[in-house]
Amino acid sequence: MRHGGRVLADQLALQGTERVFTVPGESFLALLDGLLDVSIENIVCRHEGGAAMMAEAHGKLTGRPGVAIVTRGPGATNASSGVHVARHDSTPMLLLVGQVPRRQRHLDAFQEIEIAQMFRPICKWAAEIETPEKIPETIEYAFRTAMSGRPGPVVLSLPEDMLHEMADVADGEPVGRPHYAVTPEDAQRAAEILAAAEKPVAIVGGSLWSTHAAQSIERVSEIHSLPVVASFRRQHYMDNRHPNYVGDLTFGVNPELTVLLRESDCLLALGCRLSDAATQGFTIPAEPSALRSLIHVHPDPGELGRLWPTRFQLATVPEPLLDRLIELAPPDGRKRRDWLERLRRCYAEWRQPTPLPGPVQLSEILLWLSDNLPADAIITNGAGNYAGFLHRYFRFKTYMTQIAPTSGSMGYGLPAAIAAKLAHRQRTVICLAGDGCMQMTLNELSTALQQNAKIIVIVANNGIYGTIRMHQEKHFPGRVSGTEMHNPDFAALARAYGGHGETVNATADFPDAFNRALQSDRMAVIDIRIDPRAISTTGALRPFPE
Repeated sequence: MRHGGRVLADQLALQGTERVFTVPGESFLALLDGLLDVSIENIVCRHEGGAAMMAEAHGKLTGRPGVAIVTRGPGATNASSGVHVARHDSTPMLLLVGQVPRRQRHLDAFQEIEIAQMFRPICKWAAEIETPEKIPETIEYAFRTAMSGRPGPVVLSLPEDMLHEMADVADGEPVGRPHYAVTPEDAQRAAEILAAAEKPVAIVGGSLWSTHAAQSIERVSEIHSLPVVASFRRQHYMDNRHPNYVGDLTFGVNPELTVLLRESDCLLALGCRLSDAATQGFTIPAEPSALRSLIHVHPDPGELGRLWPTRFQLATVPEPLLDRLIELAPPDGRKRRDWLERLRRCYAEWRQPTPLPGPVQLSEILLWLSDNLPADAIITNGAGNYAGFLHRYFRFKTYMTQIAPTSGSMGYGLPAAIAAKLAHRQRTVICLAGDGCMQMTLNELSTALQQNAKIIVIVANNGIYGTIRMHQEKHFPGRVSGTEMHNPDFAALARAYGGHGETVNATADFPDAFNRALQSDRMAVIDIRIDPRAISTTGALRPFPE
């Protein structure tokens, strides 16, 4: 006999859960008790939003559901921000929410909320476990749902008394990742469509990628003379130094790249959903003729043809198709060299820095980091114009080195960096955060210190909400409203938490400050003071095309 909390802890361990991210609550005390007897690390966080974002980042890093556990009411609503990231980014995740006892349901009891009803619009599946006997089969189904088709979050409500109730129940079965395949005939058809094109482009994205797929796309691009662009915040899917990598589709995208891509007569969409960022506001392709040569590869059949009509579609992940395309060389792969070279020159020119106001040039700092960090260093970030400098100037070199929210969620970078360091203790982990982004989750610096997560946080500090100011100055010039903010001394704050702090007021001072932070062997924060004009004006980063 086991109480429900122990049954649940056993099922999480059975499914390979390495760690859970929690903010403790009285509604799931039995589960906390159950975790003591299994080999699952409990990462105690400072805010439910931070816990959920750490779980989401863990899901990105591992391909298996990251698990967050929070209490009902305000705990659940705080955690919803991380669930939204997981849904938008197609990340497997499991959120467990403590609920009032069953006998108090629907009585407006303390902190009661209709958890399943609240989360259904932003997750793949939401339900309540009514008895401890249902726990094994429910957890098994939850893991399968989170990883199948288009991956995403699952939310389960846990009545408090259910977790305390004793039960004699057998464990469930471990859930593996879905298996995908491509027939030789389907691969041949895709190869023929590509071979007929004069200006094809591959767009890589989605969440179901792998180290092998990253290697395979390089070989396919070489064999088929195929330019490759990355969708929003998936730049690590191909070594950016490769001559066939030509840039990324992001907000503040290279405008010349957008122009060139609209000339394309064939798009090979590998894993991405072809949403607004990947198509620059649904403007790529520009001509209906390109749609007749659109090859869409995505694991969820419901995504195929949903936003764009396709000539050929495959409900699978990119890897098996890429493996077959390696074997199918076109008759003359050299005929597209001019097209490829035009796109590569466009990318090289875009990476040339433009001097901006102030003594600190964020572009030069990102170029230095790109040249000096280990190839496997993990970079995390949240949302804001500062991230555009990372997209533009940093070259990602190996798979799973970019952990960032395609949902555009502020505050994500710090929790994600902590999750990344816990998963990869030996790798360098850098969080790039704007000052507004940082202040949304900076209390998780305490979590980093407690867990000995030796991350380095670089804060682009300009005292404003830069993205909003940029759009404000465009639409309502000279009328500043609600975009200024007061900041703490971030370096002093890091030291107050017990970490290492640095302040940088000039570009030339950054390398030494970074090396001191690295050698401190502690969580470190580098506060770089940036002129507000450098990342708030439309001259620095162009806004999303209208």
